[in-house]
Amino acid sequence: MIVMKFGGTSVGSAARIKQVAALVRTQDHPFVVLSAMSGTTNSLVEICGYLYNRNPDGARETIGRLEEKYLKTIQELYATEESLSTAREFIHSCFEGISSATRELFGSLQERMILAQGELISTRMMELYLKEQGVNVLLIPALEFMRTDIHGEPDQDYISTHLKPFLSRKADIYLTQGYICRNAHSEVDNLQRGGSDYTASLIGAATGAEEIQIWTDIDGMHNNDPRMVKGTSAVRHLHFEEAAELAYFGAKILHPTCIQPAKFANIPVRLKNTMEPDAPGTLIDNRPDPGTIKAVAAKDNITAIKIKSSRMLLAHGFLRKVFEIFESYRTAIDMICTSEVGVSVSVDDTRYLSEIVHDLKKYGTVTVDLDMCIVCVVGDMDWENLGFESRVMAAMEDIPVRMVSYGGSNYNISLLVKGEDKARTLQSLSRHLFAEC
Repeated sequence: MIVMKFGGTSVGSAARIKQVAALVRTQDHPFVVLSAMSGTTNSLVEICGYLYNRNPDGARETIGRLEEKYLKTIQELYATEESLSTAREFIHSCFEGISSATRELFGSLQERMILAQGELISTRMMELYLKEQGVNVLLIPALEFMRTDIHGEPDQDYISTHLKPFLSRKADIYLTQGYICRNAHSEVDNLQRGGSDYTASLIGAATGAEEIQIWTDIDGMHNNDPRMVKGTSAVRHLHFEEAAELAYFGAKILHPTCIQPAKFANIPVRLKNTMEPDAPGTLIDNRPDPGTIKAVAAKDNITAIKIKSSRMLLAHGFLRKVFEIFESYRTAIDMICTSEVGVSVSVDDTRYLSEIVHDLKKYGTVTVDLDMCIVCVVGDMDWENLGFESRVMAAMEDIPVRMVSYGGSNYNISLLVKGEDKARTLQSLSRHLFAEC
């Protein structure tokens, strides 16, 4: 069995829904996971925002616009009056349920119920369309098998046990909602991190799938930023650890948490392009590619903080005190470099920067560099591989580097540069690392 997940843009219109239906019909009994139509979740969040602010009129206006969007979509989608009537009735009932929230006390439970509607509608629309095409499709409600435990983590045993009876029923295509689930108290909830991608990975692990396919509107992960570097090409293979490194940098790739169920179950994940279904995409698995540099990625809006203190020399507990300050403000550290008289760190969350700097000044002189950029080189960067570090540093010969992080991972060398030097850095690294490829 192949698990196929399609994001919001892939089912963002009647034409796209038809295209996805054609794709899934080419597979042998696939398990299909759908997100909400593009723009839906944002609109549902907007509705919830109005209701939290006790503005039911604003909520009703947004509800009306969103319902009208769906009614126009189904007019284009279905060929028979029976399918159209059934879809119209279902959509009306969903939006009536959303509208009822404007007439009652609103809280987190109602919010989660509203946010679930996008996936419930998109899967029902797809089910009706496939049936109209004569396909034996089984819609499996995610709320009947996808569950999190008391810690908010997916309950893999529960998922596997409750999914099995559905899979014993014969169908050409199995279909379910991404993102939504029930929590340990049986309330409607969601998977949060990674959403529908996480659902697909969990289903793949539960069913022992042959492959998990994540379908988007791009052709896999690129080995650089096409906006900055000409002639980039898609990366055709990544190790799970390499994919996790790249995910932090905003690469069009699975969130690291989503990858874990597939990684531990040793199930490959393939990123595919809905606009170019015959393209091979990017395969992510546990197979290494020794001695290979895969990609260069960058993350903007980074802040570097340096704490310098002569008292640090051999001072027990200095780093612990520094890290406790960041922890107290729930601010994650990206990079860290140390010497005997100081420590430099980088962060991408500056909400509490002033407070952090104030507290750090108890332990030394603090300097802050804004508008920085982390550039990451990803591949087989094991320290015993000869030459990779020199090639990376040779590329930086004419570019000032604020920090270098190497050795924390076997798959990553990170460089901190000024934001204004991002383009030059990517271009130079591309020439030095991929010119021979």
